[in-house]
Amino acid sequence: MPKLSDRVGTFTESVIRSMTRISDETEGSINLSQGFPDFDPPKEITDALARAAKEGPHQYSITYGADNIREAIARKHGRAIGREIDPDKEIVVTCGGTEAMMAAMMTVCNPGDKVIVFSPFYENYAADAILSGADPIYVPLTPPEFDFDREELEEAFKQGAKAIIICNPSNPCGKVFTREELTFIGSLAEKYDAFVITDEVYEHIIFKPYVHVMMAGLPGLYDRTITCNSLSKTYSITGWRLGYLVGPEYVIENAKKVHDFLTVGAASPLQEAATVGLNFGPEYYENLQALYTEKRDFFVKGLDEIGLKHTVPQGSYFILLDISDFLAREEFSGWTDVEFCVWMIKNYGVAAVPGSSFFKEPVNHLIRLHFAREQETLAEALRRLGKMAEILKK
Repeated sequence: MPKLSDRVGTFTESVIRSMTRISDETEGSINLSQGFPDFDPPKEITDALARAAKEGPHQYSITYGADNIREAIARKHGRAIGREIDPDKEIVVTCGGTEAMMAAMMTVCNPGDKVIVFSPFYENYAADAILSGADPIYVPLTPPEFDFDREELEEAFKQGAKAIIICNPSNPCGKVFTREELTFIGSLAEKYDAFVITDEVYEHIIFKPYVHVMMAGLPGLYDRTITCNSLSKTYSITGWRLGYLVGPEYVIENAKKVHDFLTVGAASPLQEAATVGLNFGPEYYENLQALYTEKRDFFVKGLDEIGLKHTVPQGSYFILLDISDFLAREEFSGWTDVEFCVWMIKNYGVAAVPGSSFFKEPVNHLIRLHFAREQETLAEALRRLGKMAEILKK
């Protein structure tokens, strides 16, 4: 038979989604691997979806997004960065943040270009680079604060990087980049004439005193910044697959072409309903922050009481659990983090993601859990993790 493309042999299927499948196959398992909530979206949005289901629109919208959703994104994003955004020339509505990132990469990268990726990273970024023909350059974020070495980052730019990808807040480590850090990164992008591609999907899940700063809003950086975002996390509609790109006209006019031939366009009735959420006032986002702060604090306190080591995120809804003490025991000798996660699902009914899928470095002692769950679900997960932790006392 004919040979398949070389690129498909250079990355695996999503480890996150594979853990969800194993969890789904295990009766009673609590899925803390793939990051989606187990509670409903705001009623205003689901009511709008019911109206759209009955009244439409049901046919294609404008390929790059219906007028009303682009106008709502322009208002919301414009307020965040202190700039007027042209909804016709500077926005593309995509099928999720995943497509937004892929479209951005394919718009700016030629085969053989280099793209800087911080490690740990959301697993799609490496695959996106490969699919767009680019070669990733990894720069480590160092625990526990997940800071980066500035000289090392500049060395990466010196290798001729065409772009840098920044996830802010970062999945999986929960780092929130400071204004000063982003300004420094922006100065390197200007110095070495590179694009900045940002993934801002957790922009409203920030824990005080940390503050989310958009790279595109910093002085002089809008024209080289492409912002990828999604409605999934902010409005608890991960299954709707609605995202968007915002950037300068010369980038977006070409991203529209990539998007058109990737997916044609996002679902019209979902765009109609989601526009309601984009028009929410500031109190919605304040309440969202309070909701996730409560969940984080509850989950972190529970892990502390159990005696399991973990990170404390500055933003997003993920923690990294340190399983070193388990792997040091004889019964786990030689185990990988993947094997540990499968064992944890099968024996304790809690699903996590092996940390090795997020790191370029040989990291085998961390697993990712999320806390976008109802309080009683988190309490039950903690009870099960507590039983698992009893192994360490034997």
